[in-house]
Amino acid sequence: MAAASLNDEEPITDINITPLVDVCLVLVIIFMVTAPMFSEPALKVDLPSARTREGEEKDKVELTLSKDGQYAVDYEKFASLDALTPRLKEKLADSDSKLVILRADKDATYGPLTDLMARAKDAGARSMTIATEQSK
Repeated sequence: MAAASLNDEEPITDINITPLVDVCLVLVIIFMVTAPMFSEPALKVDLPSARTREGEEKDKVELTLSKDGQYAVDYEKFASLDALTPRLKEKLADSDSKLVILRADKDATYGPLTDLMARAKDAGARSMTIATEQSK
């Protein structure tokens, strides 16, 4: 009986998972790089700094006020408080916690911020918190 030669046609029974692992790692890296781009708010605001602890991620509605008087509910921009109110009521009706996070620019005036807080309360907000930057 002759020894088996290298040219014998035998089926490959082992699965090579190295290419699969390589592709999965590349996909993970792509998702890690692109994920922060999807969480950008509608309006860029410069938040005031404070020494606070991180809040829990809950079912929340974010209200944003820019220093030039623009408004946003989560990722949607609005020109006025009157245009914002129906969407805010709709978002709070869908929210279980009815938590509103106010993201106001540190240079925004006090009057529009208090108006925004009153609208949120009238729309059904149970609790509100003001977003700040962590100070060092």
